[in-house]
Amino acid sequence: MNKYLMVIMCCMLIGIPIAYVDPTEGGLRDEPYTGLFFVSIGGAIVIILYSSMQTRKEQQKLRRERRKKFRK
Repeated sequence: MNKYLMVIMCCMLIGIPIAYVDPTEGGLRDEPYTGLFFVSIGGAIVIILYSSMQTRKEQQKLRRERRKKFRK
């Protein structure tokens, strides 16, 4: 995973508990920020899918190069 994606992923994962815990008091919120919670989970899923897609394309490219060398 790219280091920039990793930083954004950490911010998303930190946002999940912030949606339910009040940082000033330390207790649970009466009404949690459900928008922040679901956006954080959705963003993390998108980052994981994008990262795996990049890795898959890179592996396919390496396989093609190996096959070209083998055929010659």
